[in-house]
Amino acid sequence: MGLTIREICDAGDYGRGEAVANYHYTVYFQPLPEGGYQAVFPSIPEIVTYGASLEEARRMAAEALRCHLEGLLKDGEKIPVESTLLGEPIKETLDISL
Repeated sequence: MGLTIREICDAGDYGRGEAVANYHYTVYFQPLPEGGYQAVFPSIPEIVTYGASLEEARRMAAEALRCHLEGLLKDGEKIPVESTLLGEPIKETLDISL
């Protein structure tokens, strides 16, 4: 299950002054075999981050999202909209021979 950026920010103090606009994105936290969590945003695949704990991964995800969106605004680019899934994601394993 993913969290919205609002849920992430509500879990900690990420305030940097008064917000001009609010954005909401789903993020998934995947446990890694070596420990920690990888955070990915389905609507913004360019953002991938990591935290040694779930709490750190949440902080890193919020910071990565904020940095990416601020960069887009600074460069005059459009802020991506949250995409809507048409159903539950399908997990499969692919075998490839080289």
